[in-house]
Amino acid sequence: MAEKLVVISDKWGAKKGLWIASYFGYLQQYYDIVFHDCQQLGNVDVPISSEENIDKAFFQENGIERAVSNLIRKEKEQAHYLAFGVGATVAYKASLKGLPAKSITAISAVGIESEQQTPPMDVQLIFGECDKQKPGLAWAKGVSANLRIVPNFGHTLYSDEKIISEVSLELLENVTKKAV
Repeated sequence: MAEKLVVISDKWGAKKGLWIASYFGYLQQYYDIVFHDCQQLGNVDVPISSEENIDKAFFQENGIERAVSNLIRKEKEQAHYLAFGVGATVAYKASLKGLPAKSITAISAVGIESEQQTPPMDVQLIFGECDKQKPGLAWAKGVSANLRIVPNFGHTLYSDEKIISEVSLELLENVTKKAV
């Protein structure tokens, strides 16, 4: 039986997430994949889908907190998580509140520097070197975070084919090691 992989979109949800299909192409034959649209998880419904309106809904109108609660309510069994942007923040925060995760790969999580601890499971935080929202090294050391900085990339590095293949291959190595 295949391992379960829960994938959580960035703040744009499925609307601007064609790149996510590339991850599925690599991973679907080795994982049972469940996909969550971050906007749906957070009950974010903005009449005009601008970056400003979406950010306001997530960060000022409790969209992240609703998404965390809904994720914990929906996902009751142990799984691996792959999450992007705001979705990575949701997975990180949910894991601190008891989400049953085996591992979390959180790419470009937003605003996690406010957290004073790391989740109890294997969490890999990946950021582009040019991402203005990446946490500082002092924070990472202070909470013992597994932080990886990818040179020459910005916030949306997760949509680049090079990163998609690297991250997917790491996830595949994890699942195939266990099968041997």
